[in-house]
Amino acid sequence: MTIRHLLDITDLTVGELRHVLALSTAAPKKVLDGEGVALIFEKPSNRTRHSMEMAVVQLGGHPVYTRGEEIGFDTRETVEDVTRIMSGYHGVLAARVFAHATVTRMAACSAVPVVNMLSDRSHPLQALADVITMKEHCGPVDDLVVAWVGDYNNVARSLAEAVLMLGGTMSFGCPAGYDAPAAELTRLAALGGSVSQTDDPHAAVVGAHVVHTDTWISMGQEEESAARRKVFSSYIVDSTLMGDAAPGAKFMHCMPAHRGEEVSADVFDGDNSLVIAQGHHRLTAARGALTFVREASR
Repeated sequence: MTIRHLLDITDLTVGELRHVLALSTAAPKKVLDGEGVALIFEKPSNRTRHSMEMAVVQLGGHPVYTRGEEIGFDTRETVEDVTRIMSGYHGVLAARVFAHATVTRMAACSAVPVVNMLSDRSHPLQALADVITMKEHCGPVDDLVVAWVGDYNNVARSLAEAVLMLGGTMSFGCPAGYDAPAAELTRLAALGGSVSQTDDPHAAVVGAHVVHTDTWISMGQEEESAARRKVFSSYIVDSTLMGDAAPGAKFMHCMPAHRGEEVSADVFDGDNSLVIAQGHHRLTAARGALTFVREASR
């Protein structure tokens, strides 16, 4: 039997990505009936925990939330030992980790599907939720220009993969040193759609139907706070920046957000903000991802 994992959006073909999106918005199927799902959190998260737990319940399974210190990857036990034991208890293992290598090591030895709930490289569940939200409020992704302003991070990478695989246009506005390297842009361009990058956030959003951003300082980057705030000070998404986007452009943010830092309060809480719908669709996306890996691994 082939086990299908979801560690990156690019683990899916374009057809499979469309299938996951369709499963996400379809009526839930009891694909996890009588099974457990391990939810391992090295990094805490409000939205991820609640959306994943409820998705498992809606699919007929039993979620088991486990904190990172209870596992102790490579301190109390190796990643491989934990994975081999837990895959004997559960139908799916899902992990929110610091290092992407952790989920790849899990996938290499797991007897059941592994889902990446976030790593330093990728955030596929967030990308799925973002695409679902954009399709619902803005139309087909292949008709959209999607702008990202700020740090080229894990969220940006997964979002770009999904948008480009679906034929959309991706525009990055990132400061030097925090942008996508040339090799990364080449990799993204090969996925489909169209991708461009500039260090001018205003130029990046011209013609954009949706403008995304994220916090300037992610968990684990606290020591870089002062330097990052200085670098990103001109990358705040405010009404002036949104005015350079397409008329009626929507704003999106994966949250948690810091009003007055990466986004102004009037944009975040404004009529064109999709952040609440986007957050709610984390549950929608979780259902689709879990259904896909479980059905594809049977």
